[in-house]
Parts: sequence; structure tokens; C-alpha cells
Amino acid sequence: MATGRTHRPATRSRGIPEATVARLPLYLRALTALSERSVPTVSSEELATAAGVNSAKLRKDFSYLGSYGTRGVGYDVEYLVYQISRELGLTQDWPVAIVGIGNLGAALANYGGFASRGFRVAALIDADPAMAGTPVAGIPVQHTDDLDRIISDNGVSIGVITTPPGAAQQVCDRLVAAGVTSILNFAPTVLSVPEGVDVRKVDLSIELQILAFHEQRKAGEDASGTDEGAPPMRATPNGRKGPDGDMPAVMPA
Repeated sequence: MATGRTHRPATRSRGIPEATVARLPLYLRALTALSERSVPTVSSEELATAAGVNSAKLRKDFSYLGSYGTRGVGYDVEYLVYQISRELGLTQDWPVAIVGIGNLGAALANYGGFASRGFRVAALIDADPAMAGTPVAGIPVQHTDDLDRIISDNGVSIGVITTPPGAAQQVCDRLVAAGVTSILNFAPTVLSVPEGVDVRKVDLSIELQILAFHEQRKAGEDASGTDEGAPPMRATPNGRKGPDGDMPAVMPA
């Protein structure tokens, strides 16, 4: 099996839009569930519902892969699993290094879903000398002083950053200098990278704030339908109103 440093997916060279690439894992997850239930074929409508998209968008996305299905039959589940896995580069081995083995880093190291999707946690790296040699998920933690050698020895092209925000950019710079070309960033900060390096950001606090916004809207809709006799809210200096007086203009980050 090839490793991540010797071959990269062909999605860019084939002109597949980034929005389509972002949806391919959703289709693959739904198709994998169907495959596990021994479902041989699936219609675009059924698969779109399972993936949470509309069927027209799904058919457009699959057209970029050269897969159009069969009228009256649908799509072959096993073939689509293979086709999407190949397009995403999941038919090969991708060694991954996690830098920052705190609670989040350790949890990711222990996650069993990576290996089944083609990602092998090859190295765990931390700046704390006391962590060196400590096994996490059966893998000994190594010190950041040896980062260049670790990346080279393991053929790592994907790095995961789970450090505090103040250390993230320095870690990113060292990963890039060592040859890492794709980074998954869990640190709550924006990373600067050179051209040719891809960064995906996962910020759980932002996702929670978005959910809080929707919860607040739902609560407001409920209140508007039941509190017709409620006293008017007092205006704040910036024009916003709250039932208990002044409200901050922006939710603290």
C-alpha cells in the first residue's frame, strides 16, 4: 500500500469544486452504512436524504466523479464506496502526527475511527519533557525537539495541531518546514501557511456559539407567541434591547 508522502488525491487536477469535495465524506459515511447492511443499490433521493443534501446537488456532485447511476436502479453502493474512497485518497495509508497531547490530543489518539478510514496515527508529539516516553493509545509520546526527525522517519504529510493557541503557529511552521503539507488545526487561532499547504480548522467553541444563536432565536420565537402581555424591553445605548437591561454588543469569544 502506498503512503501519503508518495501520492496525493487527484481532486484538484480533475477540477472537482471544493464544495463537492467537502460533501464527499458525507456520501461515503452514508454509503458505508448501507454497505454494512448489505444494501446493493441506492437511489439518488435515498442517498441524498441519508447524507443530508438535496438529490439534484448529489447528482451534480457525482457527475464530477463520472458516476451517473442507472435509471430505475440507482447507484451501485460498493462501487460508489470504492470510487469516493479513491477520490479522497483513502485507498492508501496516510500517516498522521498529532502535536499537543493534552486532553484533546489524547482523545484523538484513542479514537478508533481513523484507521478504518485510511488514517494511521504514526506519531504523538508534545513539548512537555515529562510526557516523553509516556504511552498514549499504545504509542509513546515524543518530544518536539525531535519533530523534524519524527516527521521524516514516519513519512507524515498530515499534521494535527491540538496545542494551546499561543504555540500553534510555531508548531505549524515547524511542521511545514519538516515537509507536512496538510494540517488539521484544533487550536482556536488562525494559522498562516505558505502556498501549497492546506489547513482545515475545527473550532468547537465557534460551533457551540452558532448553536447558541439558533437556540436564542427559537426561544425568542416561542416567547413572541406566548408573551403578548410582557412589558416592553429597555433600549440599550447601542440600540439593542434586553429584558434585564443593557446587553453587550458582541458575545465574548
